Amino acid sequence: IFFRKFPLFVIRRVFDSGMAELEITTVETKPYEGQKPGTSGLRKKTKVFQQEHYLENFVQCCFNALDAEKLKGSTLVVGGDGRYLCPEAALTVSRMAAAHGVARCWVGRKALISTPCVSHIIREREGGVAYGGFILTASHNPGGIDEDFGIKYNCENGGPAPESMTNAIYKNTTNITSYKICKGIPDIDLSVEGKHEFGGGKFVIEVIDTTKDYVELMKSVFDFDALRSLVSRADFKMCYDAMHGVAGEYAQKIFVEELGAAPDSLLNSVPSPDFGKGHPDPNLTYAPELVAIMGLQKDGSLLPGADATKIPDFGAAADGDADRNMILGKQFFVSPSDSLALIAANWECIPFFKKGGGLKAIARSMPTSGAADRVAEKKGYKFFETPTGWKFFGNVMDSKVTFNKEDYNPMICGEESFGTGSNHVREKDGIWAVLAWLSIMASKQTAGSPLVPIQKIVEDHWKEYGRNYYCRYDYEGVESDKAAAMMKRLTEMCGDNKPDISLAGSPLKLVDEFDYLDPIDGSRSPNQGWRFLFEDGSRFVFRLSGTGSVGATIRLYLEQYTADPAKLGMTRDEALGDMVTLALQTSQLKEFTGRESPTVIT
Repeated sequence: IFFRKFPLFVIRRVFDSGMAELEITTVETKPYEGQKPGTSGLRKKTKVFQQEHYLENFVQCCFNALDAEKLKGSTLVVGGDGRYLCPEAALTVSRMAAAHGVARCWVGRKALISTPCVSHIIREREGGVAYGGFILTASHNPGGIDEDFGIKYNCENGGPAPESMTNAIYKNTTNITSYKICKGIPDIDLSVEGKHEFGGGKFVIEVIDTTKDYVELMKSVFDFDALRSLVSRADFKMCYDAMHGVAGEYAQKIFVEELGAAPDSLLNSVPSPDFGKGHPDPNLTYAPELVAIMGLQKDGSLLPGADATKIPDFGAAADGDADRNMILGKQFFVSPSDSLALIAANWECIPFFKKGGGLKAIARSMPTSGAADRVAEKKGYKFFETPTGWKFFGNVMDSKVTFNKEDYNPMICGEESFGTGSNHVREKDGIWAVLAWLSIMASKQTAGSPLVPIQKIVEDHWKEYGRNYYCRYDYEGVESDKAAAMMKRLTEMCGDNKPDISLAGSPLKLVDEFDYLDPIDGSRSPNQGWRFLFEDGSRFVFRLSGTGSVGATIRLYLEQYTADPAKLGMTRDEALGDMVTLALQTSQLKEFTGRESPTVIT
């Protein structure tokens, strides 16, 4: 009778552990070299984070970069992608938060919260009361005792810390002498929702199920009735690969319980500390199981002998913290750059944008192809080209609220590194992108007619806007000094020293280092990549990535545009083969690094 009378969410454990646990201990420490946040947070090998005081040092330096008065009595969000060390790190962060006067930590059940959901909870839960949050993730990097761990801080707007803050954090790491922690707060069971009160209620760790927050957000953005109609079609089948990351927690609720997809539509949906010994990066190389199911090989070509009648009509994958996505049709790969452009061109099928008065702006990172630019130009949307890093998009989203400038919302933004999103949160959002694509598919269907597949939707887009052939080569784990020597060579080619080269008869127009002056806050971000731009609009770009944990990752981006209907169906190698050769010869990458081939091609 009791359980029938009262809703389940009311029945929660509340623990009171007395006063002693809030005794603050000041621990002496020394700086660790190399605690400089990259594109989005600090990422190192797990065993590096397990060194004495290593994690605590970085967390303390984050607290030192925050407003101490605003911290007192505040609420922080803590959680991550479920990789090895997440539960222990969540409790460490919570103990240190208590020592800095924080009143409450919302900690995800099992220490699990996707990165986009952290952003949403900071912004909206209890009216947006949270001051910020610590996200425990190394994103798409592998996990486990011998792999990677990471941590980053998101601010009260729900977005990643801006460069001014990450620079302050790094400076703090170079001279830290002590940190504060409430060591007396015991380990608690993070698998059970409930409130754990300490110091007579002066500090609370509240374990929450964040899937509820996120499902309600997605239902406010998309037309779930239209999505159910698509998913329920007899001629539609989908497959979603969570890659043993946190996305599995949300996928079960949304795709199976809300939309009615078959349970076996989910692949690798149980979070694992080592991601099932896989690499949770949603691309053609690191999602081989899904790629094969969709009838493809890792280079995007057709899988020999694949039975087309058994291949799902729609496939998608997520990374570890669920902010990235890969979209696939039946034996068809949708590049992230094309994905961004198609969502922007078809926003009318997503209620969130209609409620906001229609799409106003599109933004992309510099290395991302110009496919979205063509949509913005034709439709008359404001367009932004930024450095890699979602925090730059966040500035545009908050232009009016934070900086009292023009309002560019609603907007859509994306990166070629499989990140897509909008202003519904201040992070990229993998499941959002999947639901956006399902919405596009649903909008293209006609009752009683055969299913309109992903491939036709994309090819129709190319016929209207032209095609940006695009590819990225990743050279991972390059010795840092060798990578730096190669980049020094590229720097010497900038300006008047550009090499005398051409591509298919088109001469090289410009070589430069992308230097970004933020039109919103006026900050400058130099040294964002070396661009080789040709007269016909083709280009190749070299950039050092900030997401690895060991050595350097050199990324080579290649792009060639065509509007010629006769050339829209070329393979990637046919379109870009000559450019690859020219880029490698110009950079002397093989000579500098010793690498014969890239680690990953996407």
